[in-house]
Amino acid sequence: MNNVTLIGRLTKDIELRYSNTGMAVARFSIAINRMPGKNGEDKGADFPNIIVFGKTAENCEKYLAKGRQVAIQGHIQTGSYEKDGRKVYTTDVVADRVEFLEWGDREQKSDGTPSGFTEINEEDIPF
Repeated sequence: MNNVTLIGRLTKDIELRYSNTGMAVARFSIAINRMPGKNGEDKGADFPNIIVFGKTAENCEKYLAKGRQVAIQGHIQTGSYEKDGRKVYTTDVVADRVEFLEWGDREQKSDGTPSGFTEINEEDIPF
């Protein structure tokens, strides 16, 4: 069984591209805090890479921004590629479902950071 459920915050804005067949592909990573130790000490965080396809990818790019919290359901996928004559191994989470726990239009302040959360009318939600 290969199922994963994660909740975390985007570490940067979504990177959206299109395949040669026109399929939308979004890539991003999220920060997930580890459970505190027995004495309450901070155990750090993990930063898995997430891949999303199709309309969900386009909606992620449109409505999510750095710092927003999301829940991801999907599966782990490993792969490899050659770089400078060396084999590089990858581990990604391919999202089957992305739930926006905090979201709104991606308005930006002049310094490039999200300006907070913009209220969206329920009728404007594309899914």
